[in-house]
Amino acid sequence: MKDKIDYADLIQLTISGNKEAYGELYDKTIQEVYKTAHFLIEDKTDVDDVVQEIYIQLYESLRKYDSEKPFRPWLIGLAIKQIHSYRRKRWMRLRIVKKAEEQRKPVQIDFSNDIVSKISNQKLIELIHKLPYKLKQVIILRYLHDYSQEEVAHILHIPIGTVKSRIHAALKKLRQKEQVEDIFLGEVGNVK
Repeated sequence: MKDKIDYADLIQLTISGNKEAYGELYDKTIQEVYKTAHFLIEDKTDVDDVVQEIYIQLYESLRKYDSEKPFRPWLIGLAIKQIHSYRRKRWMRLRIVKKAEEQRKPVQIDFSNDIVSKISNQKLIELIHKLPYKLKQVIILRYLHDYSQEEVAHILHIPIGTVKSRIHAALKKLRQKEQVEDIFLGEVGNVK
């Protein structure tokens, strides 16, 4: 996915304290940030809080943004870092409390407003949610957000070879679980 919007003016206005510009920046990016958090956070009751933290971090980090690079991948990278932080904190909390419940009820997913129009198969969504976190990350960034493998590598700060191997491993697991064929964005069998 390429930046379709020139964010430079909004970023500069936000840095100079213009709240309307920050609101517009939020409006233009919230859907992508929200669906990233929604897919990567298991406890859906925490998604709104994490998204709020992402936008607080965005506001505090805008001065560090390199305007020579695309904004959206930078923002999603920032979101991934916040999600990692959330996961670490949650893991520590659960470890201290000794996680009372081992088996969760199946997650009921509501994609109202066509938030994820590319993934129409509920069974596939459930399979993606069952993938290990690192595999789920690359699948969401590559296929849900349409980032190139190079962009995924940049966002996650990992080598391109790692991205390719994780995509391959994730697709293999998806195929094994339900022998999913050609229902995942038309690219399941075509790992690029």
